Amino acid sequence: MLGRSYEGQNCSAARALEVVGERWTLLILRDALLRGMTRFGEFHTSLGVAKNVLSTRLDRLVTEGLLERRRYSAKPDHHEYLPTEKGIDLLPVIVALAAWGDRWAAPDGPPVVFRHADCGAPITQDLTCHTCGPVPAAAVHTTPGPGMPERPAAAR
Repeated sequence: MLGRSYEGQNCSAARALEVVGERWTLLILRDALLRGMTRFGEFHTSLGVAKNVLSTRLDRLVTEGLLERRRYSAKPDHHEYLPTEKGIDLLPVIVALAAWGDRWAAPDGPPVVFRHADCGAPITQDLTCHTCGPVPAAAVHTTPGPGMPERPAAAR
């Protein structure tokens, strides 16, 4: 994982990776968001991850506000993990990552197809300009945003 210091890294992608960059994190969120899994045992069975690693990742997702821990049994004490708005906002990231995997790492074709629940049509995640429509990757560039200091640290 990246260090906790962002000196010289005024980058939202780097900060996001601090939260979701560990290998199991996005898979847990995938299972919660797309497969309706909420319980420790469901995640464990689906992922095959060691229980201590899963416990640590679920705790981190709760701490970061991507999942909400809710008790569903008091004796014994059991919890379910429900996606929050912050967690749900990562769905386009999971769809984009899967699209890349479908193209470059799925020799037999996509293992799943994302579909619109209302009409059944496939869902895609594309680069889109709100004015012009689809944009090729080569035509994407960055400009300083409101969070960028007047002189970036590298220019000082």
